Amino acid sequence: MSSDASTDPSTLRQKRSRPRGTLVLDAERCKGCELCIPACPPGVLRMSSRRNQSGYLLPELLEGCTGCSACLMVCPDFCFDVYQLEDPPEGLSGAEEDR
Repeated sequence: MSSDASTDPSTLRQKRSRPRGTLVLDAERCKGCELCIPACPPGVLRMSSRRNQSGYLLPELLEGCTGCSACLMVCPDFCFDVYQLEDPPEGLSGAEEDR
């Protein structure tokens, strides 16, 4: 029986560990309401100490974004653009901020 690379456990772990999505935050539109943080299923959003020009704290994207769009759907200020990636490039952290 031959081992198919698509079902090999080490290959599956490697694919899961790479980000499947990313987002872009329009920092100047964000009012720091924090609604996106509990809405994020993989838990990769947290508040940072960074502030926009209006003085609001900004969310920070950690590695592991799945591109699920939960942050986009809950954001009252439409601050997020979410992208799903079929085959993420090596080295992409899943964290893209500031347009």
